[in-house]
Amino acid sequence: MTAAATWRRWRREVNDILEVGGDAHPAGRIVNAFIIVLIFLNAIAFAADTVEELADRYAWEFAAFNLFSVIVFTVEYVLRVWSAVDIPMLSRLPPWQARLRFATRPMMLIDLLAFFPWYLHWMLPMDLRILRVFRLFRLLKLVRYSPALQTLGRVIADEYRALLGALLVIMVLLLFASTAMYLLEREAQPDKFGSIPAAAWWALATLTTVGYGDVVPITPFGKMLGGVVMLLGVGMIALPVAIIATGFSQESSRHQFVVTWSMVARVPLFAAMDHSEVAEITRLLYTRTYLPGVPMVRTHDAGDAMFIIASGEALVDIGAGKHALLKEGDFFGEMALLERRRHKHDVVAKTRCRVYVLDSQSLARLGRRHPEIMLRIRKVAEARAAADEASLGGSRPRKPRSTGTRSKHDEPETL
Repeated sequence: MTAAATWRRWRREVNDILEVGGDAHPAGRIVNAFIIVLIFLNAIAFAADTVEELADRYAWEFAAFNLFSVIVFTVEYVLRVWSAVDIPMLSRLPPWQARLRFATRPMMLIDLLAFFPWYLHWMLPMDLRILRVFRLFRLLKLVRYSPALQTLGRVIADEYRALLGALLVIMVLLLFASTAMYLLEREAQPDKFGSIPAAAWWALATLTTVGYGDVVPITPFGKMLGGVVMLLGVGMIALPVAIIATGFSQESSRHQFVVTWSMVARVPLFAAMDHSEVAEITRLLYTRTYLPGVPMVRTHDAGDAMFIIASGEALVDIGAGKHALLKEGDFFGEMALLERRRHKHDVVAKTRCRVYVLDSQSLARLGRRHPEIMLRIRKVAEARAAADEASLGGSRPRKPRSTGTRSKHDEPETL
């Protein structure tokens, strides 16, 4: 292997470790866990460094830990930029352009702010106390390692128009409440409601349901207005929360639908279908969860459903004390469902399993609404069964036949 090929292989492995993570390289999980722990330790050190007693006693330790963190974050940043040319969407660009485009991404800018101010104070005379604030940007690096935070970011980006509309409504209500309270209370309490900006403090505390109580109306009409503002505040402040919660739920549902769709599309029974047909089947699925040791199906159970394993592992008893292992993406029970016969093997959850289920009632609804899809499913199933029978009738030894159990890791068998 040439030096250039070795260099490219190392660069690709670095990209897999840092950008793709544990799914692409075993070291990815270790590196990610190390960075996450280091970020949390930096947050603790940042808070502890503001305690004068601790700052004086452990000044050298805090400085050494900060230097170590800066070195780690710098190396991580440099390696990310260096390996960016192996990202598929950037691989067609010239190396310098790919790295420049990658370095201007929002997450990379956050990574830069996590360590660059430390170098800046050596080049420019700056107050270190101000630079300490920039260490908080290291916490933002957690967004890279948290799918939930990434989802929340997409929700805010998608719903920003609705959030701006809610903010505008709140600002208008704040202005009206401040103006009305100023007119009603300015003579009774000129020191507290002597101007609209002064009254805005009371309006803000009331609308947000905080209610500090340092400024309160004392006139009858002022109290009546205060009650109305309290009631309006409950709904108005809850509005952006409801928008974000709804968006988060929709984003999670979209993600779950894509994951389910991809699993259904990998099932050979549905592989020949187009996107719309697979999506129609995906909508009929529901989920079940099985604890370790709990049977999913038993021998002689009615074949009234097929199962796709979404997570976890299951064991199939194929006889003679032997078991077949089913993992994420494997499926079983489709032929027993279509042929309306009973299962011939036990399937037991080895670990906690979550499965997608397509039952006979959903299949019947599919046949009534989309008979062409049902016809295609049956044709594919019959063709696969005939092919399996033909292969089993050859010269090779006959294998135990599964009655509704099929693994993507094994050779297909008649169910």
